[in-house]
Amino acid sequence: MTRILIADDHAMFADGIASILEAETSLEVVGRCLDGPSTLEFLKNNEVDIVLLDVNLPGMSGIDVCKDISANHKSTKVLAISMFNEESFVTEILNNGAMGYILKNTGREELLKAINTILGGQSYFSEDVTQTIMKGLMKSRTASKQTQKPLPKISRREKEVLQLIVKEFTTQEIANELFISLKTVESHRSNLLAKLNARNSAGLVRIAMENKLIES
Repeated sequence: MTRILIADDHAMFADGIASILEAETSLEVVGRCLDGPSTLEFLKNNEVDIVLLDVNLPGMSGIDVCKDISANHKSTKVLAISMFNEESFVTEILNNGAMGYILKNTGREELLKAINTILGGQSYFSEDVTQTIMKGLMKSRTASKQTQKPLPKISRREKEVLQLIVKEFTTQEIANELFISLKTVESHRSNLLAKLNARNSAGLVRIAMENKLIES
């Protein structure tokens, strides 16, 4: 028997959820809590397999409740339920241990599917929530690309030196290959470190590979 705790301050909504769950022989609603502190107090004294947790609870936010459950009740899983499909809510509660997020307009079948999926050790999100997560990821990637500074231009000779550094040539071997002095090789290497913001040769190699600065 799966033991479920409903943590929601909307009594009518909680009653509706309870009636759905109590019709399932494999599920048992062991308690209902109307705020954050009473939810955590209930968990101290009762074994619960999954908490259906409203993101917005009085007394203590659902996010903080979820964080406490994740830290102190590791065998208890959390399914967040909210009327808000906001990226900030979704991201925050997932980062604090929730295994799923569904909206309050979710129907009976999806609610049961979400519970069973999470009990099986997998995450579950309403379709609308999945879209919100994906939009957030795309926005984050776009912002990341926009904040990346373009790499400074490197000269033909610097590129030749970089190519040989990637091939693991020593300073002497690079000098011999390009018919330049050791001092000139070191000068080019120092310029590359400064231009590409690298700390050492390994950093130069990584940046060169990531940005396709050399011929394969």
